[in-house]
Amino acid sequence: MFSFIICFLALVASYFVYGKVVERFAGVDETLETPAHRLQDGVDYIPMSKIKNFLVHFLNIAGLGPIFGAIQGALFGPVAFLWIVFGTIFIGCVHDFFSGFMSMREDGLTMPYIVSKYLGKRIEKILAVVMVVTGILVSATFAKGAADLLSSLTSIPVIICITAIFIYFLIATIFPVDKIIGKIYPIFGALLLLMAVIMTGGVILNPAYTIPEFTTQGLYLTDQSIFPYLFVTIACGAISGFHASQSPIVARCIENERDARPVFFGAMVLEGLVALCWAAIAMAFFHGQPQLAAVYGSSPAVAVEQMASALVGPVGLVLTIIGVVICPITSGDTALRSARITISDEFKISNEKIIARLKLALPLFLAAFGLTFVDFGLIWRYFSWSQLIVATIVLYSAAVYLIKTEKQYILALAPAVVCTLIAFGYILQTKIGLGLPAMISNIISVIATAVILVLFLKKYR
Repeated sequence: MFSFIICFLALVASYFVYGKVVERFAGVDETLETPAHRLQDGVDYIPMSKIKNFLVHFLNIAGLGPIFGAIQGALFGPVAFLWIVFGTIFIGCVHDFFSGFMSMREDGLTMPYIVSKYLGKRIEKILAVVMVVTGILVSATFAKGAADLLSSLTSIPVIICITAIFIYFLIATIFPVDKIIGKIYPIFGALLLLMAVIMTGGVILNPAYTIPEFTTQGLYLTDQSIFPYLFVTIACGAISGFHASQSPIVARCIENERDARPVFFGAMVLEGLVALCWAAIAMAFFHGQPQLAAVYGSSPAVAVEQMASALVGPVGLVLTIIGVVICPITSGDTALRSARITISDEFKISNEKIIARLKLALPLFLAAFGLTFVDFGLIWRYFSWSQLIVATIVLYSAAVYLIKTEKQYILALAPAVVCTLIAFGYILQTKIGLGLPAMISNIISVIATAVILVLFLKKYR
């Protein structure tokens, strides 16, 4: 358990140490008027408090991500702790902070516009398509996971559960941000955190379970190679480009730039802590490969129910409903909301009238609804890779921003290079990609990443 505690404390400390470094290099200015005040429209641009924005953003970026991904990542053993910690601090937090901060500086606009400003127009349309598709994949993934568990708890057919969830998605996505999201999502964000705390306490206080240590034994419990599979399996809770699609939602509600670190950096740290807790819970509860192998690549919703019921008794059922049914549903609708505002930004469509928002949202809902009938494991793997591509592009944009402001651009460039390497390695090696042998794919990945780095430095330095 000492490995878990050290990693936990390292994540907490990162907010106060590295968070201030990132904030200083970004150039936060408390005197600047934010888009929430300057462009207030009663729909998407509405000032909200720091605490409310923090909890809303945490819930938006979390959902099932740091739960399901961490449980599946636990199959790799305690080495997953290291990826969660270092990935969160040096990649995820940097990505999340700059995606929110740059959006705030650009009138709360979505990432395709911001990326086009720093990396050029050519990539804008591609990124817009990827981000919209990612939003659809996220909503489908979260809706399917929640519906599976809800059906198992109530015996209601899955199709009815999915339909009910998507009806809610439609309502929440087209309503003004302060009507539903601003009112009830902070509560669910707090409950998601409480669930992780209670479950972790259930493991620590029960002598029947032991959180494994980071030792030379038991680090590698699967035939899947650590690189690149671990780094894609645990996405939310380390690095996720999906967060870049969520950042503009809250960037349009930030009251003062000084709130950027608590909201964007802080929410990512908290998600890393939740992922760390769930990875530890899964390792302790399932005791190794045979049990965890059954969870890997499939919907872990039932596994969450089993763990919650065993660790905290009757309270476990309530926690499961809140954490794995309600919370992912609330993230699913914001995924579609971000897709809506991305499209409206690209085509400069006004969202003030509800009929305009409905016309944009309906096709997105139909696409997401159709994807819920596809295998969960397949959706998750494509989602994980697509969000990694988005994160990589956003990090390169942040590096250019720092170059232009004459700051230490290595802060964003280093994690961008790491993400590039992982993205190439995964799509070249995995069965859903080219399926190349590990050695060949790794060599190609290193060469391709080096070429991209050289081209980047040549153009922007």
